[in-house]
Amino acid sequence: MSLFASALPESDEHGAPRPLAERMRPRTIEEYAGQKHLLADGMPLRRQIESDRIGSLILWGPPGVGKTTIARLIASYTKADFVPFSAVLSGIKEVKAVMEEAERNRKLGRRTVLFIDEIHRFNKAQQDAFLPYVERGDIVLIGATTENPSFEVNSALLSRSRVYRLEPLSEEDLACLLSRALKDPERGLNGAVEVPDEMLRLIASQSNGDARAAYNILETLVAAAVDGRITEETLRGVLQKRTLYYDKQGEEHFNTISALHKSVRSSQVDAALYWLTRMLEAGEDRMYLARRLVRMAVEDIGLADPRAMEQAIAAMQTVHFLGVPEGDQALVQLTIYLALAQKSDAAYQAAKAASSLVRANAPEPVPMHLRNAPTRKMKEWGYGADYQHAHENADGLSDMECLPEKLAGTQFYFPTGRGLEARIAERLREIEEWRTARRNKGGGIKQSGETAEM
Repeated sequence: MSLFASALPESDEHGAPRPLAERMRPRTIEEYAGQKHLLADGMPLRRQIESDRIGSLILWGPPGVGKTTIARLIASYTKADFVPFSAVLSGIKEVKAVMEEAERNRKLGRRTVLFIDEIHRFNKAQQDAFLPYVERGDIVLIGATTENPSFEVNSALLSRSRVYRLEPLSEEDLACLLSRALKDPERGLNGAVEVPDEMLRLIASQSNGDARAAYNILETLVAAAVDGRITEETLRGVLQKRTLYYDKQGEEHFNTISALHKSVRSSQVDAALYWLTRMLEAGEDRMYLARRLVRMAVEDIGLADPRAMEQAIAAMQTVHFLGVPEGDQALVQLTIYLALAQKSDAAYQAAKAASSLVRANAPEPVPMHLRNAPTRKMKEWGYGADYQHAHENADGLSDMECLPEKLAGTQFYFPTGRGLEARIAERLREIEEWRTARRNKGGGIKQSGETAEM
């Protein structure tokens, strides 16, 4: 039997009916809902499909937005052999078998379109196996993935493919699909029950742009109908709690924490609370959130409000002590505090500047007056000579240079005028003015007796 079986699901005359989402899968481009940036009249992907000039491509988007459907539409419009392939169920052995038959087909003048669902589940070696066949034109590769292909798909494959990003379906699109499914006499529910439009819109709003999820809710709702009637109580029971699209190991995780961090940095307290709540509701690790909030206190608030770090550590300990859900309130309070706090990344930038200088230059020797002299010989060699002990001066200051001679006068830390850093900036000016005055008078604080130690 050929490997190139039909990509379209066969009807099951005697078995259990297929799920509503599968039965209602669009069979033509006209039936397809959403993704107008790809499939509206005149759009490049639509022109490629209708003209049967498909090149290798990656379809990237969240679940239930039509990636597999686009692949099946290509199967119905194209004159090539179409091979559906699951990265979950297949390995290198199956890949090689398909590639060998695709190569034979090319020599016979036939094209092969290979559709790989969840291509991100193939490891690098498995993805590499496709590369020579794509390069020679033995296959046209169509991959579907919910993960960012920049991270999950071999760069060599990416360079030979066009990436199309699919967006979540709008509530309007979903409501139209549900209405069509209710009325469709062949594949849908054939008017078995009446569901008011407002209920369809509510289902659409709870489906996160996922058509499969919307169909599943509708199918469950119809099955739960009493005497052909749908009540609000029945709908609430079916909907229960919205399931958020969120992958704690995937791109959505990093997108959301980035939004939280940048909202805090921008002092947008309501936006910060929204993104925090999204992560809490999706089941994010609370200690991960606490660590990231501590980082925000250090990186974005710093010395403008040193209490921010104290609050962050206290919240982290509270989360650890109370657990879920009681500890969540500590994360909420901390997020509000950090968003409203005065902001400064001056200390963060100072650390980067110092690190950059240290890495770019050879290490300078420690000045002799800063070295301890625990032995008599070391004192004779000049260790600790002319050291100035700040506490021996009434002002508690010293005008000696503590940087190596070649770096004297280098400044890394430039405090802002916000929050406590305004006072820090004033203090730095006071110290510099004192030192300048001391040096103008001839400088130097005399040491009594032997060289003082640190």
